[in-house]
Amino acid sequence: MIVAAGLTPAWQQVLLLDGLRIGEVNRAREAHWCASGKVLNVGLALHHLGGPSLTLALAGGPGGEGIDLELAALGVPRRLVWSKSPTRVCTTLLDPATETTTELVENAAPVAPGEIASFIAAYEEAAKGARMAVLSGSLPAGTPSTFYRDLAARTPGRVVLDARGPELLEALPLRPLCAKPNREELGRTFGRELRSDAELREAMEEVNRLGAEWVVVSQGKGALWATSAGRLQVFEPARVRTVNPIGCGDCLAAGIAWAADRGMDMPEAIRFGMAAAAENAAALLPARLDLARVRRRMEDVARLG
Repeated sequence: MIVAAGLTPAWQQVLLLDGLRIGEVNRAREAHWCASGKVLNVGLALHHLGGPSLTLALAGGPGGEGIDLELAALGVPRRLVWSKSPTRVCTTLLDPATETTTELVENAAPVAPGEIASFIAAYEEAAKGARMAVLSGSLPAGTPSTFYRDLAARTPGRVVLDARGPELLEALPLRPLCAKPNREELGRTFGRELRSDAELREAMEEVNRLGAEWVVVSQGKGALWATSAGRLQVFEPARVRTVNPIGCGDCLAAGIAWAADRGMDMPEAIRFGMAAAAENAAALLPARLDLARVRRRMEDVARLG
């Protein structure tokens, strides 16, 4: 089993526009509501790829109820730890005419210490039967930066960690299989902008030295970099017509975990994760993947070195 765990899901509104005009009235020709946020995107992706998985998330208020209903309708195995803080609402504005995406993100509300303790206890129980865990998402204000370290310490299986900043650094001594920040997040983690390729590689290898077996850094439509044991590998993404890029990084993390759990070596698992990200980009709603199409898209992911 693979567990997807995190504290910051979202009840997501997706609006499809005929052109976004700042400062004017914009009418959507389509509107959709869906469960999203990093932890739910990972859980949804794992469920659609197939095989046993469990999504563990914090939820509260009307958004949490909406998430629970949709996950139930999709048959997603889940355990929601209920919070007095309402689940955040985020909005995605899609403008096909200019192929631009605008994301309006509500920060997650602070979580009471007792709710954090309840979540960790629920995770410890869930992780007992897990061969792999994907820990992802930002932390609500006031959450200890040791949160992911505390989860990793309770994980008997391997860990894919999609985090940034102090929470990433705190967890690295637990030696996750893979750390997966994007380029901007990695720079923020070390407090500097990674302008050159040499600076990017240096930062990635520092994360390796601090404990991550693999470091995977996505760069949007650009090449993906991966480092391990002093070696850099570069992958070229599959080219797709992007409908909605939200959740691509989450599907990358889920795909890597899913493929590694099934015995693929890490370079091939990374290619599979990139194919899952490409499949996600081509769809309107995040993380509703099709395994057969992901496998076909994997053929278009080039390993450059």
